[in-house]
Amino acid sequence: MTRLRNQPLWTLATVLLLTSVSTVLACTVPVFRYALDRWQADPFALVIPQSLAENQATNDLLRPIRANSPANLEIVISPDPSITQTGLFFPSGQRPAWLGDLTEDALAMLMDSPARKQLREKILSGVSTIWILVDDGDEAGAAEEKRIRSRLAFLEQAATLPIQDPNDPDSQLGPGPELKLDFELIRVRRDDPAEAAFIEMLRGPTPDPATAEEPFLAAAFGRGRSLGAWLAKDMDNIALEDASMFMVGRCSCQVKQQNPGWDLLMKVDWDRALQKVALERESESEASNAAMEKDPSPSPQPAAKDEVPPPPTEVIEVVTQPSSFVEEIPLPKASPARIALFSFAGFCGLVVFFKLLASFSKSTPDDPDQRPK
Repeated sequence: MTRLRNQPLWTLATVLLLTSVSTVLACTVPVFRYALDRWQADPFALVIPQSLAENQATNDLLRPIRANSPANLEIVISPDPSITQTGLFFPSGQRPAWLGDLTEDALAMLMDSPARKQLREKILSGVSTIWILVDDGDEAGAAEEKRIRSRLAFLEQAATLPIQDPNDPDSQLGPGPELKLDFELIRVRRDDPAEAAFIEMLRGPTPDPATAEEPFLAAAFGRGRSLGAWLAKDMDNIALEDASMFMVGRCSCQVKQQNPGWDLLMKVDWDRALQKVALERESESEASNAAMEKDPSPSPQPAAKDEVPPPPTEVIEVVTQPSSFVEEIPLPKASPARIALFSFAGFCGLVVFFKLLASFSKSTPDDPDQRPK
């Protein structure tokens, strides 16, 4: 069964139910953006034995981290004589994501990796959720990648972001990328030594043992936070949709610890990086406005790299999994104004109906002998 935070799928179903019940109390900011704006990443602990901490070479190796490292990492010196190896522990302290000898190469692998660099770039570009597929790099993994990408492309067309309320103080966006709906996928080989620690971080503080050998999926968002880790074979179309819709829905539970997931170790100063993105967007906007003032004549503009294409007008055949018995066709999206109008019209119709019924009842005598023959 699909797992969320290494729990059965009903955990995700419960979160989605609570989200729908409390929608009226939620802010209009989607979960993925609320986490990016407001949730600070919890620090991992690099636990070092006391004997090793007294080594000058070790201190020289750790000096840059102690001085000004932007990573969510803290160094802990353990006085326990039974601890002889350095370990990188999850913020919860439940288990180590890595154990070994602290060398320059090992420390570099713990602090960052190629996949985490991609993850960081995609988050700062405004991607809603980055799915990460960990597999053996074989044909089966390639087939899973194709299936997942196809499903995510469908969800991008079928889903919508909550309408933002500019007058709600709890719904103001922080500095950062443009708010948009975008799902992407990163594929990581399980045997890649540069990603060894990152893969263990994705498996979570209490991992499903099966994820150590079988392909699994994780969903990253916010400031490098994983929503959960699931076996790829369990993440069918419905499960992918449930998790993705939770990410782009309203953030009804604004307390980080009450939401599912765990943080990943990321080498980035999020506040500074988001402010830089905001300044770049502002500069681009000013340059565009200046160009328009200089040459007001309309001219075709090239599509932005990350711009979501408009829904196609032609009929598209949606190919679903063979096991699915329901044809998935995106429903037309009704605007809030239209919903309110039809609701009001229905209410008025009911009022008129009950008034006519009451009038008919009053005009008809209850005594059968008094009724006209």
